[in-house]
Order: sequence, then C-alpha cells, then structure tokens
Amino acid sequence: MHYELYYWTGIQGRGEFVRLALEDAGADYTDMARVHGDAVMDAFLAGKAEGGRPFAPPFLKAGRQVVGQVAAILDFLGPTLDLVPHAASRRVQAIQLQLTIADLVAEVHDTHHPIAASQYYEDQKREAIARAASMRSERMPKFLGYFEDMVKDNGGRHPLREHSYVDLSLFQLLAGLDYMFPQRMRALWPSLPLLAALKERVEKRPGIAAYLASERRLAFNTNGIFRHYPELDGPR
Repeated sequence: MHYELYYWTGIQGRGEFVRLALEDAGADYTDMARVHGDAVMDAFLAGKAEGGRPFAPPFLKAGRQVVGQVAAILDFLGPTLDLVPHAASRRVQAIQLQLTIADLVAEVHDTHHPIAASQYYEDQKREAIARAASMRSERMPKFLGYFEDMVKDNGGRHPLREHSYVDLSLFQLLAGLDYMFPQRMRALWPSLPLLAALKERVEKRPGIAAYLASERRLAFNTNGIFRHYPELDGPR
C-alpha cells in the first residue's frame, strides 16, 4: 500500500505523530503538501475529493479511503504496520493512550494561544505567561507522571508491553516538551526515568534514527505546536 499523508508544510505539528509511525515501519508514503504545496489539501477540506471529508490536517489517504485525526489514523495504520498489539483489548488501550497524548498536545497549544488561535502570540502574551505557569506546575507533572506509571505497570519498557505507535508518540511528545520547556523538563527528568529511557530507545530505532538524521525531519520552531518562548519556561 502506498500512503498519502496530508499536513501543512514548514512545521512538524500533529502530522509528525503520523509521520513517525510511517518512518518507523519503513512504509511507502508521500508527504503530499511538501511535494505539491498546501493547496493540495483544499479539495479534501472542501469535500470535493474522493473519500471522507476531514475536518483539518493531518489526514491520510490509503487507496480510496481518507482518514482524519491523529488517533484514528494511527489506529487505522497500527495493524498493517505492526505498530499495535493484535488483541482487541490492547488496541483499545493503545487508542486510549493516544487520545490522552492528544489531550496534552491540545493543552500545549493553548499554553501559547490561550485566548484565540487566530490571534498572534504577542497579542495574548500576558495570558500565556499565566497559563504556562499552570502547565509547568500542574499539567505536565500530572500527564507525564501518568505515562511514567503506565510504562512501569507494563514491564518498564513500553506502555503496552511491546513496541507500538504509542511509544513513537510519547517520543514526539517528550522531544517537543524538551524543546518548549527545557528548564522545566530538566527538573522533571529525574522523576521520569522510564520515559527518558523510552525516548532514548526510540531515537535509536533504525527507521527513526535515519529519519531524524534526514532533511525530512523539520526542526521545532515557533510556528508549530511546541514553541520555545523563554518567558514561558522555568524550573517550576
């Protein structure tokens, strides 16, 4: 199967969670907007292309089928790419974890855009500083502590006892938080030894290591979800 991935150019964003799964599995895919420009998505978003109409990128086209939303895409890809356990109960657990990651990603975005996504960061900077303090002191420890416990409860290496797309998404989440909040993550890492080890193992997987060293892996920047603004970071 040849896959077509649709996501905005110039940023990692939510599309990176799907991209990591495709790269880890060595899947045959085309990053459509990077090849043809963002306008290639217009017909899909307007409901004028073959397949289901997605609300927003990322979305994936496989044959005639179009799948939107990160968790749904990964649930769709998981069995084919061997990135999810075969048992139905474990597959449900995988999507539950992925949706929890999505919850934190949404909160991360709203940290630097707490008033409106349509406004510039500079127009809501004061509110973002207050929101970031809560993110650092309350939300990050709560979410990351949960994921640390999930790895511990499932044998100490993976949240699902075996490698899955959840490992890859946790890697992206941790890498993004490390970029966005370097001081805070420096303080949190000692309490997250299993997540730190998972991140390191994912980085060394052949497909991921090759991808990270390639031009296909865009750098984090202040246009994406994970944005580093020094005034939003701190040790607490």
